[in-house]
Amino acid sequence: MNTRWHQSMWKNKLPIALPKRLPESHKGDYGRVLIIAGSSGMTGAAILAGRAALRSGAGLTYLAVPKKLIDLVDLATPEIITRSFDDISAIKANSWVIGPGLGVTSKTQALITKLLTAQNPLVSTILIDADGLNIIVKKISLLKQAKAKVIITPHPGELARLINKSVSYVQSNRRKVAKEFAHDHKCIVVLKGTGTIVADPCGEVYINQTGNPGLATAGTGDVLSGMIGAFCAQGLVPFEAAILGVYSHGLAGDLAAREKGEIGLIASDVVEKIPYALRKVS
Repeated sequence: MNTRWHQSMWKNKLPIALPKRLPESHKGDYGRVLIIAGSSGMTGAAILAGRAALRSGAGLTYLAVPKKLIDLVDLATPEIITRSFDDISAIKANSWVIGPGLGVTSKTQALITKLLTAQNPLVSTILIDADGLNIIVKKISLLKQAKAKVIITPHPGELARLINKSVSYVQSNRRKVAKEFAHDHKCIVVLKGTGTIVADPCGEVYINQTGNPGLATAGTGDVLSGMIGAFCAQGLVPFEAAILGVYSHGLAGDLAAREKGEIGLIASDVVEKIPYALRKVS
């Protein structure tokens, strides 16, 4: 493991910081993140990712969902700018998050292929999670074809499908598998679980030490994706955005568990603790 990351963790301090907020700044100075997510029955995943991005400091958060879900999302989170999938090309964002609750259909498969291979000079980072990962299982070459830096955030089952191995194999070789996949596919890998691993293509590996079993509940992965996407939009390089994301996500979970206990913790509890976690980190 990189000694810099290891030593900093024991001091409860990361050598990573978000840009300071200046008195004369405006929302455009803190990045624009676009989250492409949601489907019937899975609107919550999109909303959680969007709320997490807001709480993580993104100046503007856009949420692209199926047209029939726009009114529902508008009512749930008024601070989010809602658009349909058809409007994505007109949205000026610095980072994209693709996948939470998206569904696996011929339309979403075509959408992801188009997004990953499109030339968009404004987009520095693309994060792929959940159904986004399920879609690229049979199109793994898209990772190398992407026109921006790519971060993937699989749980062990999703990474097992990506490498055509068993979950037990992934769990027995977590660091090795994450490191090899990052190298082979030129992307940042965030392998979720106890001791979440962040690996980059150059061989750097970070092992997280925050978090608790209360995070093992629906929606917390969507929260993490929104957080990392927001940090990328604010100018952090992908590897450091991923590290800050997993660390502060786990810390937010720890703060929520301290107040409410691990049993019954829900993803929305974690979202509300993000600003407090970031204050501790900074």
